[in-house]
Amino acid sequence: MLKVLVFGGTGSQARPTVERLLHNGHKPIVLTRDPANSPELETLGATLVAGDINDREALISASQNVDAVAFLVPAFIGSTEEAIALGKNAIDAAVIGDVRRFIWNASGPIPEDVESDDPKREIFNYLKQSSLNWVIFEPTTYMENWLGPWTAPSVKNNNELTYPVLDHVKIGWLASEDVGKLVVAAIENLNVSGHRFEISGVEAPMGPDLANIYSQALGRDINYRAMSPEEMGFTIDQAYGAGSGDRIAELYRKEQADLNPEPKFHDMKKILKLLPVEMTTIENWVRKHKQDFC
Repeated sequence: MLKVLVFGGTGSQARPTVERLLHNGHKPIVLTRDPANSPELETLGATLVAGDINDREALISASQNVDAVAFLVPAFIGSTEEAIALGKNAIDAAVIGDVRRFIWNASGPIPEDVESDDPKREIFNYLKQSSLNWVIFEPTTYMENWLGPWTAPSVKNNNELTYPVLDHVKIGWLASEDVGKLVVAAIENLNVSGHRFEISGVEAPMGPDLANIYSQALGRDINYRAMSPEEMGFTIDQAYGAGSGDRIAELYRKEQADLNPEPKFHDMKKILKLLPVEMTTIENWVRKHKQDFC
């Protein structure tokens, strides 16, 4: 049994890592500001530790006597500077705690451009210079994004699948459950140390094809509409507060304007040989979450 400190374990991206650790007989330790908000994780067998991820001393304390860290930077962290500070503090805490494994779900690709202001690049450079035994996952786009207020209500009320990706763009949509499986597989497999894995789902439909999959899963006709970045940003602002959607809107603005975008899907065959897990199909995922779209 391994003791694993999980960052973001109460959220949608990292909670599947907690559940997979429990499934495989390990002991997840979840750092959270208020353990009272997630009693169900404790009921399942996880250990909840009160602490603020922005508190360096709290991270050092939580990283003592653990075998591995499953690291994640929250999607809506306040600023680039805060994200970089969190990453460096988490790495330092793991070094101080003599943690054997540091597995980072980077929540997207790490840019190669030295001029990029993406915090992932600076965190990665810092991690490489550390003494930690690390693995990084760079996922495409989560299926769980469809549960947000920019997609699910539109499917439910208007039979329209809305997302800020142009119709002709292929995306290897990925279930967070599958990322959790891969993270835990990497924690358990010492032979993949020092690897960066670009990961996606095993299907890569364009927008209209995605709508067809939804139609099949839900039993009614669903159409696809590419949202503008401005519409996406406005929807996030409405849900999470003014300004919350600015960075996301800018991200999709750049993606829609890019004439030669990076691929949003990857061949998973080699990765799944190293880390053999069962991947989720889009249709099965939609069927599982049918109540959110009906």
